[in-house]
Amino acid sequence: MKTDTVSIGVVGAGSWGTTLAQLLAGKGYDVTLWVYERELLDVLVATRCNTWFLPGVQLHNSIRFTNNLEDAVGKKQLLLWVTPVKAFRTVFSQSLPFFDDAIIHISASKGIETTSLQTVAQIARSLLPNGSKSSLCVLSGPSFAREVARNMPTAVVIASADHHAAEHAQYIFATPYFRTYTSDDVIGVELGGALKNVVALAAGIVEGLGLGNNTRAALITRGLAEMIRLGTAMGAQPLTFAGLSGIGDLVLTCTSTLSRNYSVGKELGSGKPLGDILASMQMVAEGVTTAQSANALADRYGIEMPIVREVYQVLFNGKEPLRALQDLMNRELKREVML
Repeated sequence: MKTDTVSIGVVGAGSWGTTLAQLLAGKGYDVTLWVYERELLDVLVATRCNTWFLPGVQLHNSIRFTNNLEDAVGKKQLLLWVTPVKAFRTVFSQSLPFFDDAIIHISASKGIETTSLQTVAQIARSLLPNGSKSSLCVLSGPSFAREVARNMPTAVVIASADHHAAEHAQYIFATPYFRTYTSDDVIGVELGGALKNVVALAAGIVEGLGLGNNTRAALITRGLAEMIRLGTAMGAQPLTFAGLSGIGDLVLTCTSTLSRNYSVGKELGSGKPLGDILASMQMVAEGVTTAQSANALADRYGIEMPIVREVYQVLFNGKEPLRALQDLMNRELKREVML
């Protein structure tokens, strides 16, 4: 596959999907961006600006916009999936008839499906027909969309069991301001990108309660231990969590109000009901549903994940955030271990 002839479909026109479409178009690739909302599609066609999710960024004239899935994914050599995780299975299934036989799929979504407890790559693998020549990759790391859209230096990792596909995707996405690394630890990279959102909710709750940097640092560190614990049980390489998709993304998401999950946690800690918080948001905070999935995975694998458990209790069982923090602090004393 010659890189200069690659035709790319980007499925999902949120802030991250729009930003990555802009990055790829800026490198001269033929990019089609699939838009779910008809009203947003009209805005994009009329203004070439995603005023809903990425205001202030004028998009390249070469990007094509569509809400027709066949137009978005048919005759493409590379497909970038940036839909909310809860919508991925449906959209991917509807797209199956239009895929070319040999294609690279890249997921840039971060989450775990609540019904199956599968990651996006696992869902895609289960839906692709036997004998498919498609390759699966995942892209993750510390990357706020609006900073990437402003060409601020960013580093991410692209993971795949097919190292040729990972290296090909690495070259396609790399720019002087967007540095790409490769990995073969698909499940580790996906879990890092998903689970850090749950810890970010906890970090935001700490901020909303008016507590200090000590508390947040403790949550980040012990949250990382929980991520490693579950990841190892699910077949991930522990060192992956010391990289961009682990500690890198975790620190970013737990320390900035640009993080949707951190912001949701902050409002929860301030006493605002979850339903009101989510109703006021246009974008998706994946950490809320991921907390449900992570709690179920902890049960499935018999893994101790006290921070995940307490976040789940706050989100779904109405537990007071301060009480949740107190219960974490008053657990049985033990040795510090990361695994």
